[in-house]
Parts: sequence; C-alpha cells; structure tokens
Amino acid sequence: MATTPTVAPLERNAVGLLDVLFQSITSMAPGAAIAASIPLGAGFASGALPLAVLIAFVGILFTAWSIGQLAKHIPAAGSVATYNAVGLAPWVGFLVGWAYAAVEVLIVPLVMLQLGYTVAGEWNSEQSSFPTNLWWIFMAAGTILMCYLVYRGVKTSTRVGVVLGFVEIVVFLSLSVALVIKAGHHNTLSVFTTHYANAKGYSGMTGVIAGAVGALLAFSGFEAAAPLAEETRDPRRNVQRAVLLSTILIGALYIFTTYAATVAYGPARFSSFASYANGVPWDGLARTISVVFWALVLFAIINSTLANANAGANVFTRTAYAFGRVGAFPRVLADLHPRFKSPRVGILVELVLSLALGLALGFKYTPQVAFGILGTAIVVIVVPVYIACNIACIGYFARHRKEEQHLLSHIVVPIIGALLLIPGFFSVAGITGIPGLRFISALTSPYKYAPYAMAAWLLVGIVALLVLRSRNPQAVDKVAHVYLEDEGM
Repeated sequence: MATTPTVAPLERNAVGLLDVLFQSITSMAPGAAIAASIPLGAGFASGALPLAVLIAFVGILFTAWSIGQLAKHIPAAGSVATYNAVGLAPWVGFLVGWAYAAVEVLIVPLVMLQLGYTVAGEWNSEQSSFPTNLWWIFMAAGTILMCYLVYRGVKTSTRVGVVLGFVEIVVFLSLSVALVIKAGHHNTLSVFTTHYANAKGYSGMTGVIAGAVGALLAFSGFEAAAPLAEETRDPRRNVQRAVLLSTILIGALYIFTTYAATVAYGPARFSSFASYANGVPWDGLARTISVVFWALVLFAIINSTLANANAGANVFTRTAYAFGRVGAFPRVLADLHPRFKSPRVGILVELVLSLALGLALGFKYTPQVAFGILGTAIVVIVVPVYIACNIACIGYFARHRKEEQHLLSHIVVPIIGALLLIPGFFSVAGITGIPGLRFISALTSPYKYAPYAMAAWLLVGIVALLVLRSRNPQAVDKVAHVYLEDEGM
C-alpha cells in the first residue's frame, strides 16, 4: 500500500480576518468588474441594471452562505475540493479540485492581459507615438511582480492585497458619491424597478434577468479566502466571516456604483452605456467630474488587475499544494520555501503557464480577444464548482452533522443557490434554446473553443482519477483529509 511522505505544513496563524477578507475581495476584482463586466448588462437591463445587480447579489449570497457553512467546519487548503470530498465523495472532491486548479491558474494570465492592453491603450491615447502592440511588456512585468509577491509568503501577498483592494474600493466609491451628487434631482429609486428596463428586445423582467445573470458572474472569487484556511488564525471563524463579509460588502459596492452610473448617465438611455467613451464608460463618467478622477479610475483598474492576480496565484498555489501533499498532483507541488513557507514550485508553474498562455493567445489573436477566451474558460468551470459546493453543503450536514442540520441553512439555501447558478452556466457556455432564457447567444469563434478546452481538461481529470484509483487509491481518499484536525485546531 502506498504511503504519503510527510511534507512541511504551511505557515500557521500567519494572517488574520482582514487579510483573508481582502483575499476574497480582490479575487472578485471589484474595480475591473465595475468598469468592464457589469456595464455589459446595460444592453439587457438598461436603466434597471441596479435592480439586476441587486438580484444577482441576493442570488450569490445563497452560495456564499453554503460555502461559509462548509468553511466553518472544514478548514483546509484544499477548500472547495475538500468540501466536496467530505460532503459528497473523495472522487467528487478530486474532480472539483482538478477543475478549480485550472480556473485559478488562468486568473493570472487573464487579468495580466487586461493590465497589458489597458496600460498600452491609455498610453497610446495620450501619446500616439507609443505602440499598443507593446502590451506584452506590461503583461509580463505584472505577472513576474505578482508571482514574486506570492513567493515572498502569505503575509506579504495578503497585505499587499489589503492595500490594493482598499485603493480600488475607495476610488470607485468616491467617484460614485460625486456622480450621485452631480445627478441632483435626477436621482431616483425607480431604477430598482422595471420602469427603465427598456432595452430593445429585452424590455421588462426579461432584460433584468439577463442583466442579473451577467452581474452574477462579477461575484466569482468570493470564496478565495478558503484556500488560506491553514495559514489563518482561528480559521473556522475568520474564513467563514471573510467569505460572507466580502460578498456583502462588494455586493453593496456593486449596487451603489451601478446606481450612481445609471442616474449620472441617464436611466432612459442606459442601454448604450457599455459603448460610451469608446467602450470604457467609467473613464467617460470620470472625465465629466474631473481629469483627476479619470486618472484615479485608470489607476484603480490597473490596481484591480494586480490585486486579482495576487489573489488568484495564492489560491492556485494552495490548491496545488494540498493536492501535491496527498499525491493527487505531483508531490513536488507541495514543496515549500524554507523561509517564506510559500509553495515555490507551484509559483513557478503559475509563472510559466501564465506567460505561455497569455503571450501565445495574445499574439495569436489580440490581448482583448485572449482575455475573452480565458474569461469564458474560467467562468464555464467555476459556476459548476459553485453548484457542486451547494450540493456538498447538503451532503455534509446530512452525513456528518445531522444534529446541527437546519432545514433553511443546510437544505433550502443550498438548493436555491445551485438553481440560481444554472442560468449563468448556460449563458457563459453559449447554450441556447433554454425556455425562459432566450437572451442567451451562441458563442462565436474563437470564444466557442474555450468550453471545449475546459471539457477536455475535465476528461483528462477523469482519466487521472482512474489511474490514481488503480495505482494509489489513498491519494484520492486523502483529498477529504482535514490536516488542521490533526493539530486540534
């Protein structure tokens, strides 16, 4: 029978609630979501986009609650993989972890592509002699910087995340306050009704639901505190709080900033908002206040990409460490730096894959198209992961904590959370013909290849699972092991 060699543990009690709170916040990339992804919903919900964002927030809160319940009892670096392994079955946990690792390794090249084309594009707009095709310099530099911060240890990377996350929140919150004041008598709560849901072909609740599906995906990453559980003080308390607080705080920020944009731009014509100011609408709104705000918004967007990459690298390296520790991934991924206690081999893998994928796709297409391809690949996997976590919450309390099981918290909430995510999956995967979801469009080339690539990755995972089952079954079973329990934590 195969045995698992002892590996060095991650640094215990290294970070606190504030650190893991901002790990989740920055993983959602609120600045980038406010500036780029949420405005796309205006084409569906128009002036009712604040209502759509509110509905999305309530929807994702169900899943955040389910994951928070699991985090309270299962503090593990394997996070969502371990939750599913314990709540459902070890093989389910392995496949969820296999999928989740792919999601997180793609976060860094995704946002570093955005950093590259944003900086190069803005530089070109101010100085036309600067070529936009130098985007790759900024993309590569950002990738190396973020991997270096994660290499320096969890204290360094999370505290940088606190600073970066705080900056982007303050900038967009301040601008939104200024926009609301400027709107004056145009402020109205009717944007939280269907009164301005007037997008052509999507009037009424149809457009609101379509906008909500898109906004729902802006919350992805709220669970990113969970993989840091083994490095967090009082993880059962702090990780759960971080997951829920990050969702609530960023939900409130999304709702307020969307409201501010709507009343400032004009709710009756808000369906065209995403194309305003050459497709960077928040830059346009900022310029209406002052050039200082424009500069701050640009800085906040760049800042958001760096913070998001930092959080994503933390999640991937901890997931890879947890799987390497039990032999489900190559054991070298569990190798820690002797001083910084960071998964140094995992960081190297992240660096190489990020540069290879980002540069290859960016040069083959454009950095903007490459961003869309990677974004589609990420979301088409992360939504099923969230659905699985809701189901795992039901399974965990039914099988292991029957005495604590509560009908509302551990059955009703997870079921609703899972059901609300299904339209999001159909939407990002481009699966059309679903009754009640006629707003979904089929994916075009090259974006349509992303779901196939991720499906192929899952098939490879199934093969890897079968091989492990025959050669080292303990590796799969140990995905369900919670190491902090061995230490009485």
